[in-house]
Amino acid sequence: MSLKTLTTSPLSGITVLVLLLALLLRFYIKFDTAERLFSAEELSLLNGTDEGLPILLGILGSVFDVTKGKSHYGSGGGYNHFAGRDASRAFVSGNFSGDGLTDSLRGLSSTEVKSIVEWRDFYHKSYKYVGKLVGRYYDSQGNPTKYLKGVEAKAARGAQLLEKQKIEEAKLPSCNSRWSQDEGGETRLLL
Repeated sequence: MSLKTLTTSPLSGITVLVLLLALLLRFYIKFDTAERLFSAEELSLLNGTDEGLPILLGILGSVFDVTKGKSHYGSGGGYNHFAGRDASRAFVSGNFSGDGLTDSLRGLSSTEVKSIVEWRDFYHKSYKYVGKLVGRYYDSQGNPTKYLKGVEAKAARGAQLLEKQKIEEAKLPSCNSRWSQDEGGETRLLL
């Protein structure tokens, strides 16, 4: 078969097209599944205001695609304040404006930090993990910072504290109380 026949044959054109399509698909699938590093500026653009872009949020530096929850995280949604940023502190503080929308956990108790770690676990189970936010929790290479390691240690202390509290409460007798305006109050100690 001559080179001229090979290049003008419809079959070879289809083969080349299929090959190009396969390479393109392979690149797209590889890109789509690869973990990505985000800057705060990049993340801020993915806040639900542009219908054509995904909605992302960060918690403890982990970035999740929450687009499937567009009614909650998109413009006008009740959780839109979390979109396009890492607002880890707000998950426990309830402060959804200004200084409350920060990734800083300074001053929070170990049990509050544990609660934020549990929120991150929730997002891992419920939404697609897409990468890491470079900053407080991950360096420019995507490695955990000392701050993240400190957060994890503080959350572990919070878990220990809650377990200890649970054991102490189990040692105390139960108390049953009731109150009504007509009869007043009554408390019974159940032993």
